[in-house]
Amino acid sequence: MPLDQSESRSLQVRQKVGHPIIDGDGHTQEYHPEVVEYFREVAGPELTETYLNKRLKRAWHSASPEERMHKRIGRPPFWTMPAKNTLDLATALMPDLFRARFDEIGIDYAVVYTSQFHLTGEKDDEIRRAGCRAVNLMNWDRFGRHADRMTPAAVIPTHTPEEAINELEFCVAELGYKSIMIDGVVTRQVPVIADEAPEVAAYSQWVDSLALDSAYDYDPFWQKCLELKVAPTSHASGQRWGARCSVSSYTFNHVGAFAAAGETFCKALFLGGVTRRFPDLRFCMLEGGVNWAVSLYNDLFEHWEKRNIKALSEWLDPRQIDRPLLAELVEKYGGTEYAPYVEKFKEKSDTPGARPGMMPDLDCIDDWALAGIETEQDIHDLFVPRFFFGCEADDRTVAHAFNGKCNHGGAKLQALFSSDVSHWDVPDMTETLAESYELVENGLITHDDFREFTFTNMVKLHAGLNREFFKGTAVEAEAAKVIAEEL
Repeated sequence: MPLDQSESRSLQVRQKVGHPIIDGDGHTQEYHPEVVEYFREVAGPELTETYLNKRLKRAWHSASPEERMHKRIGRPPFWTMPAKNTLDLATALMPDLFRARFDEIGIDYAVVYTSQFHLTGEKDDEIRRAGCRAVNLMNWDRFGRHADRMTPAAVIPTHTPEEAINELEFCVAELGYKSIMIDGVVTRQVPVIADEAPEVAAYSQWVDSLALDSAYDYDPFWQKCLELKVAPTSHASGQRWGARCSVSSYTFNHVGAFAAAGETFCKALFLGGVTRRFPDLRFCMLEGGVNWAVSLYNDLFEHWEKRNIKALSEWLDPRQIDRPLLAELVEKYGGTEYAPYVEKFKEKSDTPGARPGMMPDLDCIDDWALAGIETEQDIHDLFVPRFFFGCEADDRTVAHAFNGKCNHGGAKLQALFSSDVSHWDVPDMTETLAESYELVENGLITHDDFREFTFTNMVKLHAGLNREFFKGTAVEAEAAKVIAEEL
């Protein structure tokens, strides 16, 4: 049975703060046999059998220790659900129980994401699309009766813009979803290797960030999100990318993985000009925290300062080198080592410090052109209001998002309370909000910051486009005040 609510520290925090708590990243754990039945209805028995056989042959588990080392197969996640805390395990599986425990957990409303079966990274087109459709149908059935307290996020596959638009229209326009989950990155085979050595193409992949140098034009998908009034929310991981591919250690592969994927997607949206072309869209990157975003935001300012097109032309263009002066200094101070090269330093074709063939194409040097950055204020305006960042309850670096003294322009980034309940990093669901409130108790953020973190920023993310997002929910009245005052 659920714990006595009087024993919950999180309930006490909720009562103390006096404003609603919205969980930006609650989770459910799908019961696989149930999902398979939905998959069978969507795809038929033949594809279902193909999927089940493929599931039994997962690379790491079906390989010997020697094969794992030889093929460098990264260790996948394991033991990711509650176990000893069986009440939390049951809560993760059953929306009715989850809803019954909301007060005890200390939250008023939650956006709930799938965990085990979104299949957005599945390479088989038919299985990927059928899997996403199946879990979307299942979660709509499971969570629909709890719309006043929670809403599920539809799983949108993004291997192509066409498949993304297709599932988006079905989920939002037909079923009635109002939040979505995408992978903001897609791993693809390197084309030249797929063409010339297809037998090894699976071992050579690149990361498509959907917004910069992509294999496809995703603008039609962003436009469709705008039309349907949904905020693209990325729940991607960089596990088993590059060096984050230990054969034996899941922890090695997991640490920083969501941050890596979030940074890749966010950076591409910004530099690829998506936030410029779609100024009304809001994007969220989940589970990676906000520390990477603080670094990215400030790095963009510092790169712009030194590498905007005017600064490049004034300070770094090799044509600015005073050749006679350089030759004179080399002759005077270069000693015997440089003596043979004095005349070469006078040649315009020679660039000290550059390797042969490394002179840049002068028509391809403005990294800020797609984003349309002309001033530092542009960086702020195209980044800060557009992006939101999901942070787990025990993440102390949340404080960095609210520390305007350390961020260019005094900016505070839009961090979100994201409990991540139902996963291994939450041993007790009733402690998540209380753990987050320790940021206030320890003087790391203010009460106003905490309100932004646990309530206001979630309203801005989802009601920025859809003013009706919170209509009929337990937080409708309070959300309406934020919408009227800040949106």
